[in-house]
Amino acid sequence: MTAILFYIFAAILVVAACRVIVARSPVTAVMHLVLSFFTAAMIWMLLKAEFLAILIVLVYVGAVMVLFLFVVMMLDIDTSKLREGFKSYLVPGILVGVVMVGEMAFVLANAYWDTSVPQAPVAADFNNTRAIGVAMYTEYIYAVEIAAVILLVGMVAAIALTLRRRSDVKVNRPSEQIRVRRADRVRLVSIPSQTENSQAGEGAEAPAAAEPKGNQP
Repeated sequence: MTAILFYIFAAILVVAACRVIVARSPVTAVMHLVLSFFTAAMIWMLLKAEFLAILIVLVYVGAVMVLFLFVVMMLDIDTSKLREGFKSYLVPGILVGVVMVGEMAFVLANAYWDTSVPQAPVAADFNNTRAIGVAMYTEYIYAVEIAAVILLVGMVAAIALTLRRRSDVKVNRPSEQIRVRRADRVRLVSIPSQTENSQAGEGAEAPAAAEPKGNQP
């Protein structure tokens, strides 16, 4: 059953990877790439590498590919220009792909048919995630630290390259807010009351209106 599932997932993975290249729509290509990652995660699960399978789903599918999908959907990409010269690069691409497949097949076949190296039996309660963690933070600790520093430098460089100072954006400057004085923000103005002005106007008009009534016989 495991072999049958492997061949099914392998066929889906190959078809989805081909659709990533030949799809006319960028959104369709990204969706097939997501399918490729999911299928690769299933193959890792068949190989009892649960940590790598979960890592592919969470990091690549859950974060990277979602970001790619949003970027592709927001950008107006001219696919006709992207597909120019596709036929001219088709033959070299096929040759490179055949060479890569041959190399991987040679390595896998050599490791499969070489019986001189004994393989230790795997216990039923073997924890793959724990074994990877122990190997990363004991034997390969320096490589993990170097990779972390490189990723940190790349993240800081990306933020620095995309940082732009804009004059049309309103921002708060706490240093200027602390140094502010009352004379800079508040101005006292003496304005007469509107109620008094209205009462004075009504008092001046009342005698003028009553004067003609007193002259009547």
